[in-house]
Amino acid sequence: MLSRRSGNRFACGLLVAAVLAGCSTGGSRPAPVAERAANEPIASSNGEAGATLPGAAASPRAGAAAAPGMPMAPPVEVPERAMAGYSLALAAMNAADWVEAELELEQLILEYASFPGPYINLAILYRRDGRVDEAENALNQALLIAPDHPIANNELGVLLRERGDFAEAEAAYRRAIAADPSYPLARYNLGVLMDLYLKREADALAQYEAYLSLASEPDAEVQRWVVDLRRRLGAPSQPEQVAQETRP
Repeated sequence: MLSRRSGNRFACGLLVAAVLAGCSTGGSRPAPVAERAANEPIASSNGEAGATLPGAAASPRAGAAAAPGMPMAPPVEVPERAMAGYSLALAAMNAADWVEAELELEQLILEYASFPGPYINLAILYRRDGRVDEAENALNQALLIAPDHPIANNELGVLLRERGDFAEAEAAYRRAIAADPSYPLARYNLGVLMDLYLKREADALAQYEAYLSLASEPDAEVQRWVVDLRRRLGAPSQPEQVAQETRP
């Protein structure tokens, strides 16, 4: 059995999650964590991405792509005042001034309640403080505005998985993937749910392989998981994954 490090693979930093008008984280594998979502830019309807905090992991995806045959929604015009407030929230998060960031995001929600981005950023801050119920409420509000938002659904899936609602977590991850089939983090989190919690190894393998095919950089750890699952399922190992596993 391969040795695996459990815990948070992205504890090094949080990502400021969303542009304002976005429409669309031992012996076991690490559980899916919110930072798998929080380290990923949430794209707006025109593919514009958010900004990262210093030390955050590199994003494997620059923006949310529409599924084949789906037209992109037209860009949403954002008022200058909203952009200014959002810039202040980003600056506060970059400076790890979480109280100021929360105040700015709450003010944006008061003034521009139709934008999902501030709700998702606020959910990430709430979850960071252990305010899980408030984080879930913020995500649900974002999803009322944009039901197919892939990052909001992925983040909600993490919260549901941590609560033990595995079926609902699976549904949330699958909504994220349906909205954006090229979104690797939802594939990763769904794979971990299938593998570690639901014991559906074949489904986990499919999601891990999809994640690896979408990630912009190799993920040696997940490649080792794939080799391990293929061995246990009696499936032939892919040459490049074997090489990755046995490389010094």
